[in-house]
Amino acid sequence: MRKQLSNWGNYPALDCDEAAFSMEDQLKQYVDTHEHIIARGNGRCYGDASLGEHSISTLRYDKVLAFDEVAGIFECQSGITLDQVLDITVPKGWFLPVTPGTKFITIGGAVASDVHGKNHHAEGSFSNHITSMQVLTGKGLLTCSPQQESDLFWATCGGMGLTGVITRVKFRLKKIETAYIKQKQIKAKNLDEIIRLFDEHKHFTYSMAWIDCLQKGDSFGRSILIVGEHATENELNAKQRQAPLTLPGKLKLTVPFNLPGFVLNNFTVKAFNALYYAKNTRRVIENVVPYEPFFYPLDAIHHWNRGYGKDGFVQYQFVLPLEHKDGLAAILRRISEKGWGSFLAVLKVFGRQDDLISFPMEGYTLALDFPVRKGLFPFLDELDALVLEYGGRLYLSKDARMQQEVFWKSYPNARKFESIVQAYNPGGKFRSVQSDRLQFNYGNS
Repeated sequence: MRKQLSNWGNYPALDCDEAAFSMEDQLKQYVDTHEHIIARGNGRCYGDASLGEHSISTLRYDKVLAFDEVAGIFECQSGITLDQVLDITVPKGWFLPVTPGTKFITIGGAVASDVHGKNHHAEGSFSNHITSMQVLTGKGLLTCSPQQESDLFWATCGGMGLTGVITRVKFRLKKIETAYIKQKQIKAKNLDEIIRLFDEHKHFTYSMAWIDCLQKGDSFGRSILIVGEHATENELNAKQRQAPLTLPGKLKLTVPFNLPGFVLNNFTVKAFNALYYAKNTRRVIENVVPYEPFFYPLDAIHHWNRGYGKDGFVQYQFVLPLEHKDGLAAILRRISEKGWGSFLAVLKVFGRQDDLISFPMEGYTLALDFPVRKGLFPFLDELDALVLEYGGRLYLSKDARMQQEVFWKSYPNARKFESIVQAYNPGGKFRSVQSDRLQFNYGNS
C-alpha cells in the first residue's frame, strides 16, 4: 500500500510502499517479488534508516517463541516491542539487559540499531547479550551468532537492516528482585563538575545526565546527574513490598496535534531548562522510583514528537573519545553561541566497544533535539566538522541528513562492513533512503 511514512522525528516524510507480514512464507514471497526493500519496526528511529522504496513492517510478526524463566533466556519474533517483552518478563523477575530511552521499539530494531542504554559503561550494548538470531538475507534464511556466521552477526548488529530482515532473536535477560530503581540525582554547576561526577559514580550500573546546553560563563554545561540500581525488596517501602514486581498505574498524557512552530524558541527552551534545573531543590536527592520514569520518562507522553511542529525535528547524537572532553566543550559552546538549545540534551559515558559498525566507543555521547528550520542543516554540518576533528562519529539510528563523507571518515570499519553487506545482500535488494544517501556500494547481484 502506498502511503507517506516518516519515523519519530517526522522528518523526512516520504511516499513509500509499505507491506506487512505475519508468516515467514509471506515475508519470503515479498522479498522474492520486490526489489529495494528495507525492514521497518515501530518507526521509532529518528531519521530515514527504515524508509525505502518498499518498507516491510515487522509489527505483525510479534510472537514469543520461548522464555526460560530459570535461566533468563528469551526468544521472540523480531516485531515484538520492548514494552511487550517487559510485560511478560518483569512479573517473573527478569529485565531487559540493555534498553534505550523508549520501550516502544521492536526487538528487531534494537538489534539493527544495536541500542545502548544508561548501563553501556558497565554492560555494553544490546548485541553483547544476544545468543543467536535469524536473518532473511539475499542468500536465504540464515542463523547467526557470535560463533556461527559471525561476520553476518556483527554486520547485522548496528547494520541498520542492510544485511536483510531480522526474523527472530534469542537473548539473555537480567535478574531483578523488584520493578523499582533506587536512584540518586546530583546537581552539577558546570561541565567540569558533571564530568567529575560521572567518574566518581562510574561504579553505578546506570548513569546519565540532563545538560543545559544554553548556559555560558561559570554555569556553562550545568547538569543533573542521575544514577541508579535495581532496587532490592528490602529497599522498598511497605506499600511497594506488597507487590514488588508490579508497577502502579499512572495517567498517560498525549500531545493531540502538531504544535505551532513558534512554541519552540530560544525563550521557551531557556525557560524550560531553568525550571528543570531548579526542580531539584537540593543538590542531592535519593529515592526509589518505578523503572518506567527512570528508563522511559518521555513514554508517559504519547506523541511527544508532535511538540516540534509539522516540520519535524532531528535528533543529533554523537560520541567523542574519552580523551576529548575538550571537544565536548567545543561543541556545547558552539550550540550555546548559536542559541539553538534543546529541551532534551542527554549526556552519557560509554564503555569500551570495538564492534564492526555499532555506534558506541569509549567516550562521551550527547543527544540533542533540534526542530527543522531554516539554516539548521548548515549548522549541523559545522557540528559534524567538530565531531570529525575530535575523532567522533554520529549515530546512524538518529541520522537524517549526514553527508556521506562524514560517515565514511568516522566509522573505521565502514568498508569492511560494506564488503560483508555485498556478500549477504548482493545488488542491494535490502537498502534504505539512508544507505543510498550515504552512497553504499552493494556490488553485483
